[in-house]
Amino acid sequence: MLSFAYPQLLYLLLAIPVIAALYFQSRLSRRRRLRRFGQLKVVRAMMPDSSRYMGWIKLTIECLALAFIIIALARPYTTGGDTASQTEEETVSRGIEVMICVDVSNSMLASSTDDPRGVSRLQRAKFILEKLIDKMHDDKVGLIVFAGDAYTQLPITSDYISAKMFLNGINTDMVPTQGTAIGAAIDMAINSFTPDSDFRKAIIVITDGENFEDNAVEEARRAASAGIQVDVIGIGGGKGSPIPMSGGEYLKDQQGQVVMTALNESMAKEIAQAGDGVYLSGGSSSVVGDLDSHLDKLGKTEFKRRTAASAANELFPIAAILAIMMLIIDGLLPYCKISWLRDINFFTKQTSGKKDENGK
Repeated sequence: MLSFAYPQLLYLLLAIPVIAALYFQSRLSRRRRLRRFGQLKVVRAMMPDSSRYMGWIKLTIECLALAFIIIALARPYTTGGDTASQTEEETVSRGIEVMICVDVSNSMLASSTDDPRGVSRLQRAKFILEKLIDKMHDDKVGLIVFAGDAYTQLPITSDYISAKMFLNGINTDMVPTQGTAIGAAIDMAINSFTPDSDFRKAIIVITDGENFEDNAVEEARRAASAGIQVDVIGIGGGKGSPIPMSGGEYLKDQQGQVVMTALNESMAKEIAQAGDGVYLSGGSSSVVGDLDSHLDKLGKTEFKRRTAASAANELFPIAAILAIMMLIIDGLLPYCKISWLRDINFFTKQTSGKKDENGK
């Protein structure tokens, strides 16, 4: 039995007849323009390399390639026809829910150490969080970015591939308002967990802790009273680093002095303490392992997950291979007449002409 993981994507196939209709319209328009220069037979004789059919052949191949790409994205698969083999089985998993709040203020562009040549704080934060997600198995994770305001990037989910994709796309241009509103991020995280669930919950704030816009400590305390622990990872050096800007310059204040940004470790520790969590230094080589061990102490909640007992055979690789083959063929075919076919046609005409002269 053929099924699709994302059948709604098959509606994109409706674009193929639209493309064919647009191409047909363009051919009619071209035909009308050629008639302005004279009779079509005469004009076409002046264009010996022009082909009346290669355009349609290439369009057909390109439409087939597009169709196979859409089918591959829809993830076709087959399952056994036996109804008994398609029953669902129930498995028991254990996990927690974690909302990650990432600071994307401009200060996160500064070095993660006191050396201005070091990797940026934001790059270091991405590395830590990517390694942490790799250690998750049955947990759920969500993503919030914040600077002067906070925005949800990824709702709570168990899709780790999407989580890492959104994580890698984080940059300092995502939040237009500058600042470090950790309190707003914690408040948003509190309201982002699965409602009425028995999951143990944790909020991870990763920041350099500068320019607080609100009462982050109070929000962390409110989270702790709701049974949600708040852990903080501090990124940056203690002495301070300049903030790089475009053109190789550094951010300067109104007096023309280079702005130096340093990790506010004392405030970060205060937030973690108010949230019944832990503070960890982002510069430590064991930060990922320490945080993972701390999250394990929460006590993971058992939940039941239903999965199909019958094995499904994925067919999208076949569609992807066919799409690639169509694209290769399309790339090899020209819009003009193929030279060896043109030579055969010329030879055929010459031979036919000689026979007519001999009367045979």
